[in-house]
Amino acid sequence: MRHKFASFVALFMSLALSTSLALGQGPDLNFLNHNQPILDAHNCYPYEGHWNDRIKRALNSGFPVSIEQDLAWYVDPATGKGRAVVSHTPHPTGKEPTLEDYFFKQVSPVVEKAIAENKRNEWPLIVLHFDFKDNQTALLQAVWQVLGKHEAWLSTAVKTSDPNKLSPIDRKPILVVTEEANEQQKVFYDDLPVGARLRLFGSAHTHPTPKGMTKEQAMHWAVTVTPEELLHEKPTNYRRWWNSSWYAVEEGGEPRAGDWTAADNKRLHSLVDHAHAMGYWVRFYALDGFAPAEDQGWGSSYNFGSREAVTLRWKAAIAAGVNFIATNQYEELATHLKQDAKDLRPSSSSPAK
Repeated sequence: MRHKFASFVALFMSLALSTSLALGQGPDLNFLNHNQPILDAHNCYPYEGHWNDRIKRALNSGFPVSIEQDLAWYVDPATGKGRAVVSHTPHPTGKEPTLEDYFFKQVSPVVEKAIAENKRNEWPLIVLHFDFKDNQTALLQAVWQVLGKHEAWLSTAVKTSDPNKLSPIDRKPILVVTEEANEQQKVFYDDLPVGARLRLFGSAHTHPTPKGMTKEQAMHWAVTVTPEELLHEKPTNYRRWWNSSWYAVEEGGEPRAGDWTAADNKRLHSLVDHAHAMGYWVRFYALDGFAPAEDQGWGSSYNFGSREAVTLRWKAAIAAGVNFIATNQYEELATHLKQDAKDLRPSSSSPAK
């Protein structure tokens, strides 16, 4: 009887595995740094020729690391030809670097070294995070082509016939993510044939602020809406992470934040726990804390006002398991990640998933 039962269990498990492989798998949050926090290097590009060392600083902060690149479309008036450039504004001047020159050329030594060493359990080392300043088709298609030139470096997944069936991501040194616009999904997912490889992954749709609210009402709504209402769509083969501002954690966001309280911490944990339970990696932007004299082109929009204030939030975000902690203060957050994050990295001899 025991033998028959054991055979039945073995057959059931075999069928379940076959079905899982045939239909796709659920979200694998451990794919990225074992579902532990990483630095998200916010606005990691020069402004008007200044602060050209941001990618170098991000890479020197340790791995894995997420690097945000804002992208815009520039059309040369002399030739009529357009190109994708790294720009903080949707109205570039033509002096901005291209995505190819600014990002891929700078990370090339890191990626080539990683491929030569073949420590796949440490991949992805770099998350390339796109923030498109507009969604015109020419820009999106140009970026798709640039990614195609480097597809051997990218963590990709097969497009399934059912978008609700998630195919496993093939582990490579770079993982590319983008944000929630439907125009991006059309170019990067919908227009692809079944069986094609996804070169990047979008963020979840999040509940928009209800119409007709005043600014004050909207800020209050953001911290009182339930996590379940804020994020209710399940992950798809294309949409695998959630991108949230800090306004969902503290009323009024960074500029109006007061003391960090137990209630704030509970709110943060509830949002992260819900996103993870849904199957999403989660990002919060952007956690800065500095005096005006320390500003290196960061601006005041995300400033808690002091190192002490932001350190409390960094530590809370690490403890809560926020996957992408966005900040302009790369080195400072990296130090706390090394000190406070759980070290779940396997040895180099461990097999990769």
